[in-house]
Amino acid sequence: MRARRLVGLVCGLCALPLALLTGCQDAPGPAADGTPAGAATPTPTTGYGAEFLGMGECSSFGTTSFTEVPCAGERAAARVVARYDGTAADGPLCPPTTDFVLHISAQSPSAGEDGDGSIPQGYACMRDLEPPHPGDPGGGGGPRTIPGDCVYGSGSDQVRETPCDGSGARKPQYKVIKAVATRGRCPASTALYVQLGGRNPVGCARRV
Repeated sequence: MRARRLVGLVCGLCALPLALLTGCQDAPGPAADGTPAGAATPTPTTGYGAEFLGMGECSSFGTTSFTEVPCAGERAAARVVARYDGTAADGPLCPPTTDFVLHISAQSPSAGEDGDGSIPQGYACMRDLEPPHPGDPGGGGGPRTIPGDCVYGSGSDQVRETPCDGSGARKPQYKVIKAVATRGRCPASTALYVQLGGRNPVGCARRV
């Protein structure tokens, strides 16, 4: 079987800038089920080798390339928990506790090969096989901010995630305690509103 390798971008390995609701980040508008209108559908489970980084498959870690490997192998480092065609900007959000996102560039088979080597543009939502999990509540990372995460102000009406236990380079200033549909549903103790995306896009944060 031909080895397959991904060369692309990784999102979620470090804290990403998040806009306050006074200066919101761009986010896909969710439908009733939380999926943006016109979004790509999840790639079905296929098993190792049938499709590059399909649902449930595993990858090794790297800096600029990521090899698809058997999940039972010693090189396996992270598992695909959701897989979509298209771009992350236009497609569905990754599951809340995703640790990082692999952005997959479209690739065509080399001259003389059949179509089996073709890889469409897409993105894979990844979960590390071993802790720590930056995507967990309070973990200080991951592509999404969720209840339980902590943030600090980074200027220009933006905040960044940082571990709630204070182990990061910056100490937490606020903790997201609830995700709601509108600001009016936040508790009275809310000191900051953070855009989260998804079905409940408003994060109610209190000072810590």
